[in-house]
Amino acid sequence: MSDEAPDSLIPYDEIVQEALRAVVGRVLGQVEAGGGVLPGAHHFYITFKTGAPGVSIPTHLKERFPDEMTIVLQNKFWDLGVTEDGFTVGLSFNQLPAKLDVPFSAITAFVDPAVDFGLQFQAMVPDAAPEPHDEAGNDEPPVADGEPGSNVVTIDFGRKK
Repeated sequence: MSDEAPDSLIPYDEIVQEALRAVVGRVLGQVEAGGGVLPGAHHFYITFKTGAPGVSIPTHLKERFPDEMTIVLQNKFWDLGVTEDGFTVGLSFNQLPAKLDVPFSAITAFVDPAVDFGLQFQAMVPDAAPEPHDEAGNDEPPVADGEPGSNVVTIDFGRKK
């Protein structure tokens, strides 16, 4: 008897990743529908691959974060727009305004520390080995978290060999 898992003809991992990314779209869509105001103490850390197809960020940010970037949506953001495929938002970095376009497929993590909720995604980008990176440092100080990770969902569809 073999320990190898049979190859699936159904791409379950892709289907689950797409469904979880839809959670991010729905949450951001609710914020957009609410006039771009976050309810209560909610705020979001969104990490994405800066080189992923469809990502559009200013050149100075791409140079500073050539692989991955984490943004904070808390107090100072504007023009949040959400589509079926991604979102657009205005943020300030070192007092410079910037417009970011991020497809949901580029997102690798979504965290709402106010309620200890988080999702991590497999990168949907070729050459997706994670590299250490600084937080983007958009002009909002991070808020102290409670116990991290109690509601973080990590999905890893690595195959047993």
